[in-house]
Amino acid sequence: MSMAVASLRFLARRRHQMRLAFPGTRAAFLSNTAEEAPQASPPPPGRKVLESFREEFEIGGRLIAFETGKMARFANGSVVISMEDTNVLSTVAAAKSSDPVRDFLPLTVDYQEKQYAQGVIPTTYMRREGAPKERELLCGRIIDRPIRPLFPRGFYHEVQITVNVLSSDGKQDPDVMAANASSAALMLSDIPWNGPIGVIRVGRIDGNFVLNPTVDELGLSDLNLVYACSRDKTLMIDVQAREITERDLQAGMKLAHSEAVKYIDPQIRLAKRAGKEKREYKLSMISDESYEKIRTLSEAPIEEVFTDKSYGKFERGEALQNITESVKEKLEEECDEESLKFLPKAVDTVRKQVIRKRIIKEGLRVDGRRLDEVRPLYCESSTYPILHGSALFSRGDTQVLCTVTLGAPGDAQRLDSIVGPPTKRFMLHYSFPPFSINEVAKRGGLNRREVGHGTLAEKALLAVLPPEGDFPYTVRVNSEVMASDGSTSMASVCGGSMALMDAGIPVREHVAGVSVGLVSEADPTTGDISSYRILTDILGLEDHLGDMDFKIAGTRRGITAIQLDIKPAGIPLDIVCESLEPARKARNQILDRMDQEISTARAINDGSSPRLATLSFSSNSLRKLLFHRKKIEQDTGARVSVSDGTVTIVAKTQPIMDKAIEKVEFLVGREIEVGKTYKGIVSSIKEYGAFVDFNGGQQGLLHISELSHEPVSKVSDIISVGQALSLTCIGQDVRGNIKLSLKANHPHRPAKELASEDATFLPSQDLVGWAAVENMPSKDADVKSSNSIEGDNTTEETPAFSTPAVIIRSAADCDAQDVANGPTKKRSKAASSKVAKPSPRVSKPTKELQEARKASPKKASTTSIVKKNKKAKADDSASNELDAVPEHEAIAEQEISNTLKHSSPKNFRSGSIKLGDVVTAKVYQIRAYGLVLELSDGVRGMHKFAENSQTNFEVGEEVLVKCATFSAKGVPVFSLLD
Repeated sequence: MSMAVASLRFLARRRHQMRLAFPGTRAAFLSNTAEEAPQASPPPPGRKVLESFREEFEIGGRLIAFETGKMARFANGSVVISMEDTNVLSTVAAAKSSDPVRDFLPLTVDYQEKQYAQGVIPTTYMRREGAPKERELLCGRIIDRPIRPLFPRGFYHEVQITVNVLSSDGKQDPDVMAANASSAALMLSDIPWNGPIGVIRVGRIDGNFVLNPTVDELGLSDLNLVYACSRDKTLMIDVQAREITERDLQAGMKLAHSEAVKYIDPQIRLAKRAGKEKREYKLSMISDESYEKIRTLSEAPIEEVFTDKSYGKFERGEALQNITESVKEKLEEECDEESLKFLPKAVDTVRKQVIRKRIIKEGLRVDGRRLDEVRPLYCESSTYPILHGSALFSRGDTQVLCTVTLGAPGDAQRLDSIVGPPTKRFMLHYSFPPFSINEVAKRGGLNRREVGHGTLAEKALLAVLPPEGDFPYTVRVNSEVMASDGSTSMASVCGGSMALMDAGIPVREHVAGVSVGLVSEADPTTGDISSYRILTDILGLEDHLGDMDFKIAGTRRGITAIQLDIKPAGIPLDIVCESLEPARKARNQILDRMDQEISTARAINDGSSPRLATLSFSSNSLRKLLFHRKKIEQDTGARVSVSDGTVTIVAKTQPIMDKAIEKVEFLVGREIEVGKTYKGIVSSIKEYGAFVDFNGGQQGLLHISELSHEPVSKVSDIISVGQALSLTCIGQDVRGNIKLSLKANHPHRPAKELASEDATFLPSQDLVGWAAVENMPSKDADVKSSNSIEGDNTTEETPAFSTPAVIIRSAADCDAQDVANGPTKKRSKAASSKVAKPSPRVSKPTKELQEARKASPKKASTTSIVKKNKKAKADDSASNELDAVPEHEAIAEQEISNTLKHSSPKNFRSGSIKLGDVVTAKVYQIRAYGLVLELSDGVRGMHKFAENSQTNFEVGEEVLVKCATFSAKGVPVFSLLD
């Protein structure tokens, strides 16, 4: 909105209020013209008029108003701030007395966003809001951080600030408005406070800074700067950016300061009109006499501790505690109750002065480092390879373990905020357990500190994540603090960056963070800083005793996140800007060390990273999937989520993913494309062909002419009802039926090639063989099934799902069967004598064999057997066969034998292999019930799996085997040797 339009709107609203001010009684109190309004007549009996005061002003083309007196009149101070249709109420109250033992300010900020503010009923079971959400805790921190330093020293009364969002139009984020309203409420109250402050948000769109941007404008902005200040000093900075340079950030902060002070004068004017006089609260201050006594007793021993570089964190803390105990004993001897009351606070003040004096005067830090020196670094990626991503990062004694977990888009966090996006696909959860500082404490729910530190690290890493369209995974980073000695949030940034790369997430480059501190000397009367020192990579003790904790994270290109917390009543902006350069140098040093450990993202399919697939369907097609989604997840182990016509599948391994996609596509169906292969089930058989259900309930026609490359006399000789087939769509007929083809999936074999097959491998007319190998389940999904075309036109064949009528049970039976099949080459004497040894297989009863022979199908063309997809038919083929043949070993032998028929050399039965021979063979194929083995001279044999035997073989693996027997076709059967 241009400045001209905003000014016109402001003037129009002012004229409208002026018109209302004169004729009405209540309207006169709603604007600054209340004093100018004519004397109104008293209200009629029974009607109450609330006297309210309002201050209006304009910032960034938007009209803002403070109003008090209408709501929460019993609170110490209450203000409603308005910006367009967003209204926020802030109230403040303070306890009348303080705890005499307390030595800190118990300030509590409760920020609430209730769903009525946007006209929505909560979706919870009780239909009411529950515990504070993360966003509410973060907004409370935005209010707390700039307000806390301005309370006077020694003021330890309990103070509570409560903020409620009364209405929201979804355009403005209420957090900045709440901070300004809280400042105005404190100004109106009787609580001592050295305010007011101004808080403003600044964005940058296309290189131009925008004041108080809307939520939609923030989506286009590469900067989200929240800046709080008094008239001349900075109080708080919070930044989320997309690699903004230090120079551009300084320009944004200077603009923010000049605009934020515009919030101050309206608060002062409102306090003059409606504010209360400040009460005399009791301040818990130690007397100068008591402080000097404690300083005299403790200063020299404390200096000794801090000049000894050999002390570690806990050794130093123990030494300081011993000093406090010795001073306490002396004061008890003197019965000085006043000094004993303030002893811990006084000793802490002495420690603070000793450290600050050594840093400012001598430039010496507690651990002996230079002022701009970074502590020693340790980096380790892939700490636990079984996790999707992991990394361990240490800087000095601070140590953080970061892990990454990838999930489906449906795993994104749902946000119930009244503004902003409804979900969040990237989360960083920061955990600070008590053992990290060698303490014992109870773990509770959400902690303000943990939420704040985790959100800061999350903002820092969010800038380098790939777009959702390129990387649709939901990402969760867990930061577990293992040891803490300062800047654990910045260590979480470094460890999280390495863990993201270890998980295969294509981040552009590493992000690192470092904390910068400040030690200064100020004039006690004016508060002006006379001298100061900037410290890089501060320790926990330097953070506690210093003036500033300035956390800065970013890449080599620029800054991605900032959080500034201060302890004095403000720091000049020039010092803040000066701190950016040492932070940049330290950040680059840390980035160099991180790049040495891992510099590019690993492949997403390496290790244990999950696989993700996204399929698009129409809304009508997804109805079936909604009812069967749980069943698919149980059968496959994958996770399936459905939303807006999109199906997302997440699986741990690629085989699980393939199985899940197959089930989803079969159930839901895809758009039919000519030339594409589909899996279907035969629903009915006609004289002219068969109807097949496929692609999510669609039906196609498989004409008899499309069954095989050779003429087929009867459809039922080739396929049966319920059989699973892999078919190719070849178009539509004149009636609109989908035309399917079975023979299109298999190459046509010339008659000359068929005639050249060795007659010794043709099956017997009396023997009905097992199902083709392609119809049996395979252990290795990647191994292609062998060709099923065999024999010549005079050979009797069996359909894929027929059952065997005769089982060869011994080597003698094998020889007899070979004679019936045709002339064979003679075996050696030794081999013949060994083959005569009977096999332990169980034979069928004679009656069963006769019935099975009667059930044998008629002769059919050899080439009518068409190769089926083994994966689609595995379950049906195996179940049909096992019903008729309970002996699994017989099925295993025939299954492998069918493969060997077309792959064995013609001189296979040359007698070169004998019973008892021990040879080395390679695994040629892996079948459901055994292995196809290949010897060095090309001869192939088989090995049948025994019950509970090893089945984890790989194609190409070499094994040591012994020839145990021969099958009916002379195929050697091997046993494995350890």
